[in-house]
Parts: sequence; structure tokens; C-alpha cells
Amino acid sequence: MGALGHFLEREGIATSQISLIREQTAALKPPRALWVPFMLGRPFGAPDEPDFQRRVLHALLMLFERPTGPVLEDFPEDAPEGASHEAETTFACPVSFAKAAVDDGKLDAALKREIAQLAPWYDLAKKRRRRSTVGISGLGIEGAASHAASYLDSTPAAPYAGLSAGVALKRACDDLKAYYYEAVAAQPGNLKAGDIEHWFWHETTAARVFLAIQQVCLNSPDKSLLPLGRISLVPRSVQHALTEAKRQS
Repeated sequence: MGALGHFLEREGIATSQISLIREQTAALKPPRALWVPFMLGRPFGAPDEPDFQRRVLHALLMLFERPTGPVLEDFPEDAPEGASHEAETTFACPVSFAKAAVDDGKLDAALKREIAQLAPWYDLAKKRRRRSTVGISGLGIEGAASHAASYLDSTPAAPYAGLSAGVALKRACDDLKAYYYEAVAAQPGNLKAGDIEHWFWHETTAARVFLAIQQVCLNSPDKSLLPLGRISLVPRSVQHALTEAKRQS
């Protein structure tokens, strides 16, 4: 869409777009773009939330007040859970991970074990849907896990395919998250998106890996990693929940 925006602008048609992957939008430099911190496939946030969706649309249209670009602004709100989340949903046959404490120095091994445990469910999800959103990194799920986990120590893997470190890491993490989401969605119980997101961020080693990587990005001298640490890797709602938990403990 970013490239198409440049073409339309040359023809005299003003454009504005919603971005779900900030790093790619920043690289394309479209005329006007609004980055939103929502899950992939939900550019306007939660369903059945017309007031919230109207605010997103208003923020998008306000970008037309900018006569020239490139403009990339961040939407300041997280998506509400939505009315559909009010009906309580439980896992009928959950993926159950061991609750034993995992040393931070062993997160990479624990991540690989989780991926192996989820493999049958991911394969089932892929068979049912006849497609998968996993694959943006081009590394395979084990390769994506290795690339992401390399940031847990002092020797992060080199970027690949001519990408910046930030984009390469974001793609690897996107593949990991998509793998988890698709695998658990294949479980019985007709899980809502909010249930899956809560499960991922509160019950998986992958979430602990993401949180550890976030700190690495924030402290890295590589400027391409800074946006990943600030806004793209861990949802603000998750960061807020963790901050509140620490404050209350």
C-alpha cells in the first residue's frame, strides 16, 4: 500500500493508510500513515466497538491536513477487548506448559520445547485452513526462534536478506507469534482473539522471550531496534499490566 500511495500521489490523489507493521511502513515512507498497535487483521481494533473505530478513522483522516510527507504517526490507544470478550471462554483441551520456573539463561531451550509441543496443533491448524501466516521471515519456525533467541545473550544473529536488524528481528518475532496463535486456535473451545492473546502473554515462554528482547532493543546502540523495543514488540496493555503487578507486589 505504501508504494501504491506514492503512485497515486503523483497522479494528484491524496492518500492515507493504516499500518500494522511499523518497521515496514517506516522503510517504505508512504505519504501519510497511521500506525496502530492492534493485532494483524484488525486495522480498526476490536469488533463491535463503533466509538473506538470512529476514533481510529478520525485520526487517519486527520493526516490529510498534512500537505506533504512522508508522515508516520502512532495511534495512542490500545484496542478494547470488545463486547464479544465478555462471554467467558475456557480452553476445552488446553496446551498445558510446565509451570516450573525457567532460568532466564535457559529461555532459548524452553522456547524450543514449547514450539515442539505446539507442532501437532499448528499442523492441524494449517491442514484445516490450508494456509498459514507463518513465513514472513523466510527462516522456518526453528530458524525464527533461533534468530529471536540469539538476542538473549551478547551475540545476536546478523540480519539477513539485506534487512536492518530491527526488521529482521521483527519478522522472526512475528513468525513466532503467528505460530503460537494459529496452533492454540486449533484447540477445541472456539477461543476468542482476546483469550488467545491473554494466553500468549501470560502463560508462554515465548512471551518471556519477547519481554527480554524488548529490553535488549531499548538498550541497543542500533537505532533500527529502538522502535521495536518502544512500541512494536510488546503491546502497551501488556506493559501496563506488568507494571501494575510489580507496583502491587
